[in-house]
Amino acid sequence: MKVQKNTILAGIVVFVVFAGAGGVFAVSGEETKVVSSYGPTDQDDTFETIKAGRMTVKAERAKEHMEMLNSRYDLSKRVREDVLMSGGKPVPLGPTARLAGFTWDEIGNMTPDEIKEKGIFPYKPLPFADQREGGMLFPEMITKTLPRLIRFDLDFDLPEHFLPDPVPALFLTTRPDLGDVAKGRLITIDNYYEMFNGILNPKQLEGLRLLVTQFPQQQFNATEDRRTDRPSLGVTCLDCHVNGHSNGANHLVGDIRPQEFRHRIDTPSLRGVNVQRLFGSQRALKTVEDFTEFEQRAAYFDGDMCMAAKKGVNILERGSQVHFMAEFLAILDFPPAPKLDIYGELEKDKASPGELRGEALFNGKARCAACHEAPYYTDNSMHDLKAERFYKQEMVNGMMMASDGPIKTFPLRGIKDSPPYIHDGRCLTLEDVVEYFNLIQQLHLTAEEKDDLVVFLRAL
Repeated sequence: MKVQKNTILAGIVVFVVFAGAGGVFAVSGEETKVVSSYGPTDQDDTFETIKAGRMTVKAERAKEHMEMLNSRYDLSKRVREDVLMSGGKPVPLGPTARLAGFTWDEIGNMTPDEIKEKGIFPYKPLPFADQREGGMLFPEMITKTLPRLIRFDLDFDLPEHFLPDPVPALFLTTRPDLGDVAKGRLITIDNYYEMFNGILNPKQLEGLRLLVTQFPQQQFNATEDRRTDRPSLGVTCLDCHVNGHSNGANHLVGDIRPQEFRHRIDTPSLRGVNVQRLFGSQRALKTVEDFTEFEQRAAYFDGDMCMAAKKGVNILERGSQVHFMAEFLAILDFPPAPKLDIYGELEKDKASPGELRGEALFNGKARCAACHEAPYYTDNSMHDLKAERFYKQEMVNGMMMASDGPIKTFPLRGIKDSPPYIHDGRCLTLEDVVEYFNLIQQLHLTAEEKDDLVVFLRAL
């Protein structure tokens, strides 16, 4: 409903038109968009109209985004054929960040204020492929297998060599004797029973069934404002967390408004979830059961319960469905690390000299162990790195380069399997991670010390 009124301010007549949430208001004939916390649940445009509008801006925004990525990174393919992820894919090599005419040593010897003033920090927050639109976005390596996950309006932005195995290995705490249970198979609703009957108990098997069952989501549903050509049943938990791990699919966190301040979030691995105690983008959820329930009620719909009601929210029953899903998730194990002892430390007769030097740096000069404690290399806590010390707050491709705030200490066990890194994927390789923390912590590491740290991380 529209309301209009004339208001007299200091002898000036101002004409005001108020519209509904997300609409517009006009002041003295000038139109300004209202920023609302809510999406339009009473959509009066047709699917064809909405799609046409998105397609009109698709090419230009994709070009804008790729220009930004190429200005920040060298995206060419460089891999270590002799260092493989647990599923067999070569790990990517870096660092990939472009340095704007400086060397790593030169930047590493500058203060945060100097780096900020020169505008040369190489790891600013990473915008979504179309920050103004957002939503779940899947890499081509998964949409080729599961075409129901193709969005008509957006293409994935990072090259495949910076992503995890397309079909990750899967290890179970309950059956370590089986090794990789997946054996090159992508777990879906079509094969989960055949693959796991006789290995899981009935509760775990039912939990896995729910994890590979499609439920409506913001972009994947049956409404006119979906982002799929055909009406969709939705997405599954294991569409992003493929085989209990990750495929690099990303999203925007649902708990920040307005849109330009929302953080890109890279899908974290679910391996070793039984040793973790913080979940959700703000880490306010304390159990995996809480997170499983929260995902269906809010995260799937950008944190908008009104939109969830419109698009078909799936309310899971806590005592059975949520519990069963969590029981399966709790037995997802880290990949084997044959060089580590029972304390999660390197066995000296198995490790190389570079790995041992890297471990000493990790626990000493580099101060990694201050947050990433053995044996799982996490402290189950939150830390604010204050990366905004190094860059100016400015708008880039629809995203405000603002502070990250506190971020979770993710486990580093099996870390070579999980590129890209940091919560938003801004560090494409482990070499980039080391360079990032060398700057953030002002460590002044040498090139040799950085190499040794990367070698150690690959052994975890």
